[in-house]
Amino acid sequence: MSAYIVVQIEIEDPVRYEEYKKITPGTLQKYQGKFVVRGAKTEMLEGEWDPKRLVILEFPNKELAKAWWASEEYALAKSMRQQSAATKMILVEGISA
Repeated sequence: MSAYIVVQIEIEDPVRYEEYKKITPGTLQKYQGKFVVRGAKTEMLEGEWDPKRLVILEFPNKELAKAWWASEEYALAKSMRQQSAATKMILVEGISA
């Protein structure tokens, strides 16, 4: 069952965040992850949730998603993100076929 990491990001240090964006894609390959949404403009339809930046990553399953998040490959990028942005991140499983 596919799994998705959904991230709401508020960038606090744009220069450092740009470096994060450059190194993160290479960390996904081993875990078969890919960007589905990466910072596209959002439009609020209902409620009060209005993220300035939204990212959605797709993985074949939740185990690979969690392994990527905790991986050596992502450690440096994760640290850069945590230092340059306020982040809310969740893992959600998709619908099984």
